[in-house]
Amino acid sequence: MRPYYKTIYGLGLFIMLLDQATKYWAVTTIPRYLTITIIPGFFNLVNVRNSGAAFGFLDNPNTEWQIWLFATAAIVAVVIIHLMGRTASCNTFAIGLGCILGGALGNLIDRIRLRAVIDFLDFHIGQYHWPAFNVADIGICVGTGLVLLTLIRQR
Repeated sequence: MRPYYKTIYGLGLFIMLLDQATKYWAVTTIPRYLTITIIPGFFNLVNVRNSGAAFGFLDNPNTEWQIWLFATAAIVAVVIIHLMGRTASCNTFAIGLGCILGGALGNLIDRIRLRAVIDFLDFHIGQYHWPAFNVADIGICVGTGLVLLTLIRQR
């Protein structure tokens, strides 16, 4: 394996395991659809399912095709990350790919197991409410940011 593959796959595995552990904690600790206020007016813990894409886009639990579409997209992302890992030229890029990989795998496990993704982090400011998300989503967003930052810096 190339040196960057260790970073990509090691971080990917770590994020996937952290994601699954935190989802397990949320499911066994928070009753479904209950909101636990942590910081009033800003942060709650919830236990919800998202059968759609990021942030609830296309969330419709009654359509089977979406499950297969999103599962296929995650598998394609894993293949693309592997191929991009061949060209990784710096640690920041490899870390970004690892974050995306871990997030994609964490959510893929949920889609295969539950036909939906477990979300439990719920942020809002006043009337502005961000859809609930999870550690895998954080990995995907941070990883995408790192990959884009590297590509912009390297042009």
